[in-house]
Amino acid sequence: MKKILEVLQYGDHDIRFNTDYDVKKNPEVIMDLIPKIAMAMSTSLWGGNELSVLAIIRSLTVADLGISVNRKEMIEMLDHSSAQLAQAMHAAREEMIRQGAEIHTFGPGVSPSGHRS
Repeated sequence: MKKILEVLQYGDHDIRFNTDYDVKKNPEVIMDLIPKIAMAMSTSLWGGNELSVLAIIRSLTVADLGISVNRKEMIEMLDHSSAQLAQAMHAAREEMIRQGAEIHTFGPGVSPSGHRS
């Protein structure tokens, strides 16, 4: 097991971040993680707290953009990269459906039932 990102708050103002990944040694690790994270966020995040988890992830993004030196460039890069990922995820989903997979969509806060009918 590897820690992708740990964010801990000690008191009111002391927030610390940690990860087991070293981007300096292996910059490609991020490109390898993105599709895995996207798949997890679209399929297995269910536990009843996905609404809060996604809100925290978005708050980290807003904080990062807020302190970015080139905020507009960062937003353009995120827009471009996320559009490419969305297109790839859509194509993968369509291929799975063509191959006979059933895909069920659940909204935030709705967990799949624990039993099969």
